[in-house]
Amino acid sequence: MSDITIATLDQMKQRGEKIAVLTSYDASFTQLLEAAGVEVLLVGDSLGMVIQGQESTLPVRVEDMVYHARNVAHGRKHALVVADMPFMSYSSATQALDTAARLMKEGGAHMVKLEGGATQLETVRRLVAHGIPVCAHLGLLPQSVHKLGGYRVQGRDEESAHILMEDALALQEAGAQLLVLECVPATLAAEISQALRIPVIGIGAGADCDGQVLVLYDMLGITAEELPRFAKNFLDEADSILDAIRAYVREVKEGRFPGSEHSF
Repeated sequence: MSDITIATLDQMKQRGEKIAVLTSYDASFTQLLEAAGVEVLLVGDSLGMVIQGQESTLPVRVEDMVYHARNVAHGRKHALVVADMPFMSYSSATQALDTAARLMKEGGAHMVKLEGGATQLETVRRLVAHGIPVCAHLGLLPQSVHKLGGYRVQGRDEESAHILMEDALALQEAGAQLLVLECVPATLAAEISQALRIPVIGIGAGADCDGQVLVLYDMLGITAEELPRFAKNFLDEADSILDAIRAYVREVKEGRFPGSEHSF
């Protein structure tokens, strides 16, 4: 099997083939995810909650992300590795360059992800100008949870929906090559996916995005908290973790996940 690249994802979007993404934080799970056919491994700052036991992603450090990205890179053979840039590690374009360089040089990531719309355009341009692939993230922004007033669906009214569409288009033009939409109404996510040339990966954004992502631990039901509405415990009806991941990939590919009960 050849490596999954950004060009591979572009081709999948053009063919209408869904992209399966899951978070991963270590080499062992990475090997299972690849065996199940996951194309993109997201080293998410969600590790702050599911690995470290924090209340949010905010305490996660660059050093934490580098460490876990490196573990994933060591276990990876073919998948594309995307690493989150943690809170306040890209508050300026210069700082963003330093953080991205560490995630790629020390962590082995192929692409970095940052949250935010219009305020991040210059940072995206600077990263791209230095050859750093960027995944953008719109909708619910976990790093801005206090500003947003909690974990709430974004883009429900006409004005905020318009802003999300404009931000998505602007990020694409700035050079972002992938976009994550989190907790956005399914109809709006479908419109954004159709409007953009780049692949759009949804989480709580309906089935019409170009691909789907979940936090691995949510997908396996390994959580003390109630699962968010957009998640599904695939281990409930599987005989093994590998079978559960395969079921997730299969349902994403066939457009059966997420269902209406997982969407807004």
